[in-house]
This record gives sequence, structure tokens and C-alpha cells, in this order.
Amino acid sequence: MPPSIMAASEDDPSPPSSTSYTAKLLIAPSKSSVGGVLSNPIVQSCQAALASRDIFTIALSGGSLPSFLQALPQSFQQAGIDPQWDKWHVLLADERCVVSTDDDSNVKAIRSNFTAVVPIPESQVYGIEEGLLSESTEAVAVSYEEKVVKPLLERCGGMIDCAVLGFGPDGHTCSLFPNHPLLTETSRLVAPIDDSPKPPPSRITLTFPVLNQQSRQIVFCGAGASKQPILKAVFGNAVEITEDSIGQAVSGAKAFTVEMVDPAPYPCGMARTEKGGDSLVWVVDADAADVMGAK
Repeated sequence: MPPSIMAASEDDPSPPSSTSYTAKLLIAPSKSSVGGVLSNPIVQSCQAALASRDIFTIALSGGSLPSFLQALPQSFQQAGIDPQWDKWHVLLADERCVVSTDDDSNVKAIRSNFTAVVPIPESQVYGIEEGLLSESTEAVAVSYEEKVVKPLLERCGGMIDCAVLGFGPDGHTCSLFPNHPLLTETSRLVAPIDDSPKPPPSRITLTFPVLNQQSRQIVFCGAGASKQPILKAVFGNAVEITEDSIGQAVSGAKAFTVEMVDPAPYPCGMARTEKGGDSLVWVVDADAADVMGAK
């Protein structure tokens, strides 16, 4: 059990310091229960947004993440909250520059595994402008920023309500890869990438300016032992939260306050809301969190 990420105990009593940047870590007892744990911060984010306006904006990664969102309807029902699906607006955290029928398409994964089972209007699930694919990745990125991201930000107080992101075994998130120049982007909200180390090479991605400065909440989600090295690297000390409504929503789930390592060793560790704490939540299963000794 590596001491740098070990949960605080009588033998290692050092909790995250009061001056450190912290996040909340939620550990589901199994991969099958990740969706239920993941749902709770999203439910809370949605409820807060719709209490003050008639739009809820959520940015989603593709891959395996959308399948975890199938637990959302049941979580809303259990919480006694009307999700008001017709007020949801779904944008892409990143997208591969392929048509929406391609198996590599993130919007295809989102539609097939999430929006197909909830009544979010199709016109409020925002894919890329496919007619620009033959032009350039730059044109696709400019279009998505100007026609999707900026108009949605204008409607919701300049902030995306919730960004639900995955993270890879290499530590990437969205299409922000280790040691890539896009990690230092400071002005664009959506950027093109034509040299992705993972295929396909051409993609667009949200950047850190919008993730870190214009997102009310970021929720990371990952499962499996391949994620252990990333958690070990991005988290410092941790202390279990014994009274936590999110962590206790699923039987056997655990909640921790975790210190984020500075400087962040991977792009996923660089994605941080301005306040941290409950506004930056990591949801993983017990296999991924075994490195913490909290399984």
C-alpha cells in the first residue's frame, strides 16, 4: 500500500492539508455499481441548475462512460427529483473527426448508450458539423466552439454545469494527451488535434480554459485495475468521509477527501474546477482504487 496515497489512519494520521487543493473520491464496491455512484453528483448538479434557470448543460466523454449513465433515471426516481430531460443540453467533451455513424464516434456512443434511453430532444445533443470533415479539423473545432459551446455558455451564466469525463491508462482526458502542446492552450475553448497518439489521429477537444474556469463541476469516472497507476500518481493523502450522502447512496460505497498532487503528473489531474472539493469528483470502482487500500 503506497504511503503517498494511503488513506489516513491511526498509523498515518496526516489528512490533506488545509492549504492543498482537494477533490472528492467516491469508490463504488464493483464496476456494476459505478453507475449508481456516478449518478448522484450529476443529479445534484442538475437539481441546482434547474432551480435557477431552464437549462442544464452537461459535457460528456464517449467510450465506455455513456453506459454508466443508464443508472441516471433510477437515481432521479430514488431521489424524488424530476430530471426535466427536455431541459438537458448535451455537448461533447471531445470527438473524433468521423461521421456520427462510425463506431469511433463519441456522439454515437452517447446516443446509443444514454440518450436513446432518456427523452432528451435529439436537437439538444450536439454533434460536430460533419460537412466540415472534408475541410479540416480546425474548421470542425471552430464551428463547435462558435455554434455550440459559446451559445450554450451564454445561456447558462458562462459556465458548463457538469463535465463528466473519462480518463485513460495513459492519464489522458478528453483528447488532452500527456506532453501534448494542447495542455498549454490558454484561449481556445475547443481545439483541434491532428496528431493524437491514439487512433483516429484527428479530433476536437474541450480545453483546460473551459474545463477549469468555465465548469461548475467536473466528474471523472473510471473502472478497472488499469486505472490504479493513474490514481496513485494524481492523489496524495486521503481521508475517509464517514457522513457523505453521495458516497452512502449505494450500499458499500466509500467517500474520501483526496489531496491532488502538484504539479499534476497527467492531463486528467490538471482538470480542476476553481474551488475543488465537492465540485471535483472522481468516481471509480474498487479494483481501480485498490492502490489506496480502500477496497
